[in-house]
Formats: sequence, structure tokens, C-alpha cells
Amino acid sequence: MDLPFRTLGVTPNAWTVNHASADITRPQKTPQPVILSTETKTLRLDLAKAAILVIDMQNDFCHPDGWLAHIGVDVTPARQPIEPLNSLLPELRAVGVPVIWVNWGNRPDLLNISAASHHVYNPTGEGVGLGDPLPSNGAKVLMAGSWAAAVVDELPQSLEDICIDKYRMSGFWDTPLDSILRNLGRTTLFFTGVNADQCVMTTLCDANFLGYDCVLVKDCTATTSPEYCWLATLYNVKQCFGFVTNSQAILTALQKSAE
Repeated sequence: MDLPFRTLGVTPNAWTVNHASADITRPQKTPQPVILSTETKTLRLDLAKAAILVIDMQNDFCHPDGWLAHIGVDVTPARQPIEPLNSLLPELRAVGVPVIWVNWGNRPDLLNISAASHHVYNPTGEGVGLGDPLPSNGAKVLMAGSWAAAVVDELPQSLEDICIDKYRMSGFWDTPLDSILRNLGRTTLFFTGVNADQCVMTTLCDANFLGYDCVLVKDCTATTSPEYCWLATLYNVKQCFGFVTNSQAILTALQKSAE
């Protein structure tokens, strides 16, 4: 008698098993090749192996009542990716590309936060730093589950999206991001969010070091840092770590693949 098989794990990193045997061949997903223009080369990539990371598009960094605004930073540039992301994300979801929100969201006890990380947010020890309530609304700075760490309302999330809390500028440091991407079989990563020269860049660098293919989506990325930081980020991505494109080029690639 043939026994039914059941799936263990996440496709494509999954087995099928029953009482007598285990199939560990891990059948791959059907390829979805597209041709994407970037600023340096034309890429042929597989959407079945792609994911998009949206980094730190959260209230503390992008809202006028968040932490950055509280310390006097103009958050207008950090809001620029909202409109192009709202055009791009639904189209990527429609073709099965996972949307992964990578937000800074600390533990309530801050036990894994170093003194150096505290210093970035409270250099004198007398200001409003990690875990402290914002004077405007009482939300705790970059605390998981708080308004401060939540994605801005203008960027709607879907139930199938994946959310990851991070605790350093890099989304790969001490988080499950790498394990999730490997289980999903995703090796090409689109990078978006803020700040381009800080959390986006460090996450992209770590992805490159781990062997992922990295594509920065220029109009879906921004920074509140000086212009030279933005220019250096673009230069270094193209020179050392991957490719730079824009949301319209991705949408064009999707449209042509559907014809």
C-alpha cells in the first residue's frame, strides 16, 4: 500500500516524508526569468529566487513625530520612498516575490544592546534614547511592538509579508533573516528603505558577504544624511557590492515578462 507523503519545511527547502521514506530532493520552484536594466549592466534574474527588503520605513525614522524628528532631523527625505514603494510592492507580490519588512525593534529589556549602540541614540546619556518614551506621544524609541517601531501608515502591509526585528544597523546581525531567505530559496535581493548610507548599506554589505546578489532600488531608498553620503553609497554599491536600478525598471521588466 502506498502511504501518503507529507511536507516538512518551507518550499523549496522542504522534504516530503511518510512512515517508510523521505524524499530530500527539494524540487525547485518554476523559474521566472526577467531582464532588468541597471546603471552598470543588464541583468537576467529569476523572480522565483528574488525577495525585496524594506528597511526601517518606520515611524521613528520617517514620521514627523518620531525619534529622528525629535532630535531635529528633517525627515522629509526619508518619506520619499513611500510613493514608489506603493507602486512597486503590489506588483512584486502579484508575481510571488516575498516582501520582507526589516525594522529596528528592540527587546523591552535591551539586554542585547551594546553601550556603543546606546551611544548612537543618546550620546550624552541625558537625551531620549533607545527604549525611552518620546515626549510627543510616549512611544518607546525603537521598541518592538511600539508605535515608534511600526511601519508608517502610508505603507500598507499584506498578510503574506514577512516581518523581522533587527537590533543593529545590519538586518542580518543576530536576526533570522539569513535563515528565512535560505529556506525560501531567495538569493537575489532588492534593497529599499532608509537610511541608505546606514541601515540599508550595512544590510546590503552583509548580504553581499553572505553570497546574495544585491540590487539597490534607487528611488525606493533615501537618506537624511548629507548628499555626499548618498553619492558614496551609490558609488560603493555599483563598484563593490551589487547593482543599482529603479522601480520603473523593475516594473518594465515585469511587464515585458508577462507579454
